[in-house]
Amino acid sequence: MRRLDSHAADFESRFETLIDSDTPAQAEIDSRVAAIIADVRARGDSAVVEYTRELDRHPAADMDVLEIAPARLTAALEAMPAKPRAALETAAARIRSYAESQKLEAHAYEDEYGNRLGQVIRPIERAGVYAPGGKAAYPSSVLMNALPAQVAGVSEIIMVSPAPGGEVNDWVLAAAALAGVDRFFTIGGAQAVAALAYGTQSVPCVDKIVGPGNAYVAEAKRQVFGRVGIESVAGPSEVLILADGSGDPEWAALDLFAQAEHGEDSRALLISPDNDFLGAVEAAVERLLEEQPRRDIIRASLANHGALIAVADMAEAVALSNRIAPEHLELAVDNPDALLDAIEHAGAIFMGHRTPEAFGDYCAGPNHVLPTGRTARFSSALGVYDFQKRLSIIHASARGAAALAPVAEELALGEGLHAHAASARVRANETRG
Repeated sequence: MRRLDSHAADFESRFETLIDSDTPAQAEIDSRVAAIIADVRARGDSAVVEYTRELDRHPAADMDVLEIAPARLTAALEAMPAKPRAALETAAARIRSYAESQKLEAHAYEDEYGNRLGQVIRPIERAGVYAPGGKAAYPSSVLMNALPAQVAGVSEIIMVSPAPGGEVNDWVLAAAALAGVDRFFTIGGAQAVAALAYGTQSVPCVDKIVGPGNAYVAEAKRQVFGRVGIESVAGPSEVLILADGSGDPEWAALDLFAQAEHGEDSRALLISPDNDFLGAVEAAVERLLEEQPRRDIIRASLANHGALIAVADMAEAVALSNRIAPEHLELAVDNPDALLDAIEHAGAIFMGHRTPEAFGDYCAGPNHVLPTGRTARFSSALGVYDFQKRLSIIHASARGAAALAPVAEELALGEGLHAHAASARVRANETRG
């Protein structure tokens, strides 16, 4: 891992390079994704099957093979051994419970003229859930994306997940059964996003697409936004650990590994004012790395996107954290509450030495679909509210119409919109409800 010092002359340039989220090959990805989307729109199922056979090496002959029957999802859950099934069910229950606490509520009030103003809440009708697959299968992502939709009252949940070589992970199937997925297609990549956004002969079009994926999935979501809603354009996963030196350096090393093993482009950073602790973490990384089954991925991630950063004090550590706006922020300190008020930007905050980011990934309850690439400056974790719509309600009384009409008329005339003005004016003395 590289070492940075906030007081070094070249720190700013090295730090900016470290947190830069641009992808060098983005132009090539953009054009490739645009071509795939256009092809799926034009040819539907045929294009999806061809891309799935080419890119995922799936032996499918048609879409019937690529859709998993609901009975197979249920069978996968029922066939799970007791211990892993209990873990999956516990995680699902905790995620659902947290989601229940997020539901938006209708409200209304009357103003001084008797106008009734407020909002009602409606779920979106159909959600598309993308569950990544490739270097690993992620049943936790199925739960995190589908359960909030189910709690929100979404009528139909359509899930897509790649099955490289035609192999479907039983954990993913079981998670889909637990999360109330209605239809499951073993397709991935930009072609899956296009199918969800525009519909094909077999895949119904959805109202919103959620869930992380690779760079092609992220770009496809960006390109179909407007046709459908999306929760975010996810980039590589990331963790930042702020450490005061009071923790165990081996715990810190393992937390860095846990993030780095997602992929070679994952980002794992640690900031501390304690140089001895930074050295101990570096030694622990070197000592423990060979024990990791995914050590090649971890090694590449830490070498290319990892860093140990020395600062003067914890206040400077927090200031750098706010510039990074990390997806996952671990406060590995004795008194995390003392730092919390100063944290402005983070997808999720893990408080204290006993709270690793892994708890958030699986079973704590809050969602693990989080803003990446510094987007925590303006966005938040996936939640039930992402599947709910707020419909404004305006009911004018006779007195209210008389009061609002001249205001609306004057503003409409100021904008040169005379029909608006007339529409408001005729309500001024109208007594009908």
